[in-house]
Amino acid sequence: MSGANASATARSHQVMLVFKKSIPRRAFLRGAGTALALPLLDAMVPAFASPAETAAKTAKRLSFFTVPNGMIMEKWTPAAVGSSFELTPIMEPFAAFKDRMLIIGGLANNEARKLEFEINGDHPRACSAYLTCTHPKMTSGADIRCGVSVDQIAARELGKHTQLASLEMGLESTLIGACESAYSCVYYNTIVWSTPTTPLPTENRPRAIFERLVGDTTNSAERAARLAENRSILDWVSEDLNRLMRSVGESDRFKLDQYAEAVRSVERRIQLAEEQASRELPKMEKPIGVPEKFSDYAKLMLDLQVLAFQADMTRVSTFVFGHEMTGRAYPELGFGDPHHALTHHQGDAAKIDKVLRINIFHAALFRYFLEKMQSVPEGDGTLLDHSLISYGSPLSDGNMHMHKDLPVMFIAGGVAGIRGGRHVRYPQDTPMANLYLALLEKLGIELHKFGDSTGKLDLNA
Repeated sequence: MSGANASATARSHQVMLVFKKSIPRRAFLRGAGTALALPLLDAMVPAFASPAETAAKTAKRLSFFTVPNGMIMEKWTPAAVGSSFELTPIMEPFAAFKDRMLIIGGLANNEARKLEFEINGDHPRACSAYLTCTHPKMTSGADIRCGVSVDQIAARELGKHTQLASLEMGLESTLIGACESAYSCVYYNTIVWSTPTTPLPTENRPRAIFERLVGDTTNSAERAARLAENRSILDWVSEDLNRLMRSVGESDRFKLDQYAEAVRSVERRIQLAEEQASRELPKMEKPIGVPEKFSDYAKLMLDLQVLAFQADMTRVSTFVFGHEMTGRAYPELGFGDPHHALTHHQGDAAKIDKVLRINIFHAALFRYFLEKMQSVPEGDGTLLDHSLISYGSPLSDGNMHMHKDLPVMFIAGGVAGIRGGRHVRYPQDTPMANLYLALLEKLGIELHKFGDSTGKLDLNA
């Protein structure tokens, strides 16, 4: 390089530094008729940016919590928009987190609406379309079909850094058969789909989740010993596989190549686990069974969700408080009426009051999770400071099976630049998919179309 050229290059670098110029986040590599979004580069962060400013550009984890059978919406929705709203009865448990709350109105689960040839099925369509924004196929057979859910799109990226790409948790057992009209129970059992034909079931057994996360113990030394044993087995398998590859024909080598890739995938997971094995975790005994009292059960499962994030086992999760159309009763609230039957109150004030008490009960349990997340230090803040957490229901008015103006709340104040302490409303029937595109962008994932999206919400509007 000539002296003149070197001087010009230095000046251009100096200009970038002095004036804080950077590559736009929405930058693409273009050529041969394609456009590929760039990853988050150092050059996309303005020069002299503080660590807090850098951290605010993307979120570290994403989680969706849903409650079944809708809400008493007039007790959920604040009267005022903007930052001067007052907390409603269902929102009251979140008072300590008001400055982090982003309450969103006007969004619709449009793809859950009934088509002309369909009969009933409001509940299975609601939960299936909630995160996929795709209309599920009406069938009670094996030919189920929906769409890929937004959490799984996030998991494909965030899951590269963790042992588990995602974690699906719930508080009810798996249902079998046809649950409503001609809809398979599969549509009730989960809100997560990894492909249009592959629903991911929720796990409701505390012990199974604990073992999946940390094995038999949270003790770091014992976990490291178990990983060392697994690695020695894997090393032996890899050596034996290499010897076998040299002695078989081409068709068998192809099969062994596929097997070898599966082995390498396990090896990558073990490497990640070894890097994380020294992480200090709270002492927690392996659960034996399911606590009899629902609130104790829910809190145990929520503790496991916090453990999964604290151990960095996963950065994407879903948590379902109950199946749509659940008939669970809550005797600890002082009555034994089944939840779903109560939601069809037909204006009965006594039934409405009971549904409201269930809504508030669920909100108080979610507050327990938020408090736990806030109590765990991480980096320059807490687990809560680096998470985007959604809370809501696939239905709004359970009495009328409404799929529009859904109850949607995010605990996100300050995360990825999202301002909290606000109630915002978008035009009626704005697709939920527009929100999901915005959330993916906050995670550093560029997607131009998702489900029935018509654009991308501005979460700071």
